[in-house]
Amino acid sequence: MKAVLMTASGSPEVLQLQDVQNPSIVHLGETELLVRLRAAGVNPIDTKLRKRGTFYPDQMPAILGCDGAGVVEAVGAGVQRFRVGDEVYFCLGGLGAHQGNYAEYTIVDERFIARKPASVSFVEAAAAPLVLITAWEALYERGRLEPGERVFIHAGAGGVGHVAIQLAKLKGASVCTTVSSQEKADFVKQLGADHVIFYQQTDFVQAVLDWTEGEGVDLAFDTVGGETFHQTFPAVRMYGDIVTILEPDANTVWKAARMRNLRISLELMLTPMLQGIVPAQQHQAEILEQCAKWIDADKLKIHVGKTFLLEEAVKAHHLQETGSMTGKIVLLIGN
Repeated sequence: MKAVLMTASGSPEVLQLQDVQNPSIVHLGETELLVRLRAAGVNPIDTKLRKRGTFYPDQMPAILGCDGAGVVEAVGAGVQRFRVGDEVYFCLGGLGAHQGNYAEYTIVDERFIARKPASVSFVEAAAAPLVLITAWEALYERGRLEPGERVFIHAGAGGVGHVAIQLAKLKGASVCTTVSSQEKADFVKQLGADHVIFYQQTDFVQAVLDWTEGEGVDLAFDTVGGETFHQTFPAVRMYGDIVTILEPDANTVWKAARMRNLRISLELMLTPMLQGIVPAQQHQAEILEQCAKWIDADKLKIHVGKTFLLEEAVKAHHLQETGSMTGKIVLLIGN
């Protein structure tokens, strides 16, 4: 099969399209599926691992790509939920141990996979899993979002941000978000954002406080990291929540968070995969099943900003690293 191999850590040019051996049906586990991939999502974690090395540096070369969508081609003897021909989507592999999805085929355990939303293409489905799970866990589980609360989401036009806006609205929350252009402002308003802040021209903390009559939001969701994380503390109400998907750096100034008694939560949706926590991986598949229902009911949309062919993975990584994308980047695989 064709696959994009990461031959070493470094620039996007370390990604090379090569012929590799197909996953073996003979060695298919009891609960495993052979999936013919039709598309693979590109995420910031892919570019980070490419630059610094995977979590398993002794297992090189590696195939990146956590997000995938495709068709089941074979099933293990114990598989109960899926059959040959089923269309599926999932977030599994791509961290350096289990094969990722920049390839034509992969093997996935049925416990960690979901049926693809019937109403969308493989491209849209492949763009969805990591950002859906991240936003769901951050808002609903880490942030404990309740109906009627006010939420502040950084970078609302981005991959995670544009999904987070919609999940917050589905919960019955009011949403404020930051963008960098009028085009992105129009985009997030279509998703349901109640208030939009042009962060390059406006003090976002003051704008949030003005929006909340000086009180601050119930929940802030940081998808940017760095100084943005601690700069957000004053925008959160006393005893409120802030969730970040980035690791706080050593220069984080915690005083405002402490004085406001904020509850700080860290969100890394890769933890179940990295730690082999099976119940948590199964729960993430359940999240995708529920989101598929919302997508098919036209209550949730995944925006794909740009597509590339599998052999154009280098170009996809260059674009991902600009950080200016609206929505997601996806690789097209096969016909």
